[in-house]
Amino acid sequence: MKRWGLMGLLALAACGPDDSSDKGAQSQVCPNIIAGSLSEPVETRSVHSPLVGDDGRQRVIIRYKDALAVRAASRVEQVGGQVTATFRSTPAVAARLTPQEQRALLAGDPTVERIELDQEWRALAPATAPASSFLSSALQGVTARELSAGLRKVQANEVWDWDGDGLPDPGRPTGAGVRLCVVDSGLDLEHPELRDAVVAGRDLLEDDDTPSDFSSGHGWGTGHGTHVAGIIAARPGQGGLGAPYVESTGVMGVAPGVELIIARVLDLHGRTHMSFVLAAVEYCAEQGAKVISLSLGGGAPTRTAFEVFEAAHAQGILVVAAAGNSGSQVVDYPASDPHVLAVGAVDAQDRRASFSSGGSQLGLMAPGVDVLSTFPRGQGAFSTVDVRGTQPLSRSLLYGPIQNKWGKLVDCGGGESLDSCQGSTCSGFVAYVRQGEVPTDIAMVNVMKQGARAVIFGNSRPEGGVDILAMPRRGQWVPAVTITQAGGTVLHRMQGALARLSMSAADYAYMSGTSMAAPYVSGVAALLFSARPSAKPDQVKHALLSSAKDLGPSGFDEGHGHGLVQARHALEVLTQVP
Repeated sequence: MKRWGLMGLLALAACGPDDSSDKGAQSQVCPNIIAGSLSEPVETRSVHSPLVGDDGRQRVIIRYKDALAVRAASRVEQVGGQVTATFRSTPAVAARLTPQEQRALLAGDPTVERIELDQEWRALAPATAPASSFLSSALQGVTARELSAGLRKVQANEVWDWDGDGLPDPGRPTGAGVRLCVVDSGLDLEHPELRDAVVAGRDLLEDDDTPSDFSSGHGWGTGHGTHVAGIIAARPGQGGLGAPYVESTGVMGVAPGVELIIARVLDLHGRTHMSFVLAAVEYCAEQGAKVISLSLGGGAPTRTAFEVFEAAHAQGILVVAAAGNSGSQVVDYPASDPHVLAVGAVDAQDRRASFSSGGSQLGLMAPGVDVLSTFPRGQGAFSTVDVRGTQPLSRSLLYGPIQNKWGKLVDCGGGESLDSCQGSTCSGFVAYVRQGEVPTDIAMVNVMKQGARAVIFGNSRPEGGVDILAMPRRGQWVPAVTITQAGGTVLHRMQGALARLSMSAADYAYMSGTSMAAPYVSGVAALLFSARPSAKPDQVKHALLSSAKDLGPSGFDEGHGHGLVQARHALEVLTQVP
């Protein structure tokens, strides 16, 4: 599965002879260059990643033979363990135990059915996106009145905008009256597009009621939850920083009237454990959610998880989850759970994205390539590349420096070595790198040590993929962008010309992944519950599946499920249910 990208490279400091002239092809680096991500201090991990402990304890799930949760918790504490969650819908607790003494003592308890490791799960974005789709979706962009190509593709506006003016019509289903729970990395709670949408929230990691994706002294997390929430619920006419790339009124969510419940379970690096997610599902149910949106996963099915999702379904909740970004024919858990609706990703041409996982449990498809949505304020960036008046479509790398740079465009091949940049100079240049030949982090370090002050990643792979990548948040980097294969072909002919990279901070960002597809379906489900508050989860699910736009082979297939979710058609099916 593709993960969050360029992580874990140690800081590399290069010291060499002072040489500010063109070096040509020499295995020599510029002096005093520091390039790469810095390893994260232990104190940062322990304080701001509650998933990691320094006392040698393991995170486990303890299942009991019957529903004696109160007694179970006291027994864990008696042996010196720490209970982190007590589940209501299954006879189990989450705990932290020493792997030898405390776990051994509890394993011998006759009331204990089994003890298993508390699985690590992760956010499911970003991912590789096909270049042709990248170009097409970007050109469509956000149209008048904030209607994105993805929103129109799933027919959301056809449910609440009958007069075609781009705004929700009075009395039409917008998600109003429906609570939808986003279980993710938390939120930029002051984002202008979302601050009026949140009605309840819980930080399961920090055990408080402020589910923010920001940590004082350590900055923003991944922004993943803010992006997901915007796809679902961005409010009309509440635009943030993004001009001229985004309309001044911003973007609009699939269900612009829905009430959001925010449950933070992902840490600053997009990681969590199964117990936090299951506890969040129970919290969502407590708060009256009708839909739960999960853009995370990575574990294996367990009886504990099965029973928690089964209970949520019994309480009238539809749980929607991302199918996974491995590109395999196996849907990730928990999307593969029988009580969860799995969602894969399509591009702007309704083709299955190359990264999107499939399989027999796949339910629906939704837009998941180059999706524009909300992002923590000022942490997103829009980029422009200009070489001799040519401006190929570009995307800035997430979390990279937001700076303007210029210099001679130098061919650095794949950035595979310290002599890959032909005609480089320590006085600075813009590196053109064919992305994908070596890991992107290594390529970045290699060209930076040769004097690059900015990097343009072009794509040379036959299938034309382009990565919307993420930079490590700690370390020394230069601004970097990715461009399409077509743009790379043009720039490759302009080596030696003056290249300019311009970046502007934004409250929005582009991402790709099934993480982006799942919230489209979650939002459509909220529209259906808004139109039919008495509907059962199975009725809404049936309406979604039976009305989907067929893709690929006729009927259900493991690559596309039942097809592309269609909000208006699904509502028509639901209204016919007795």
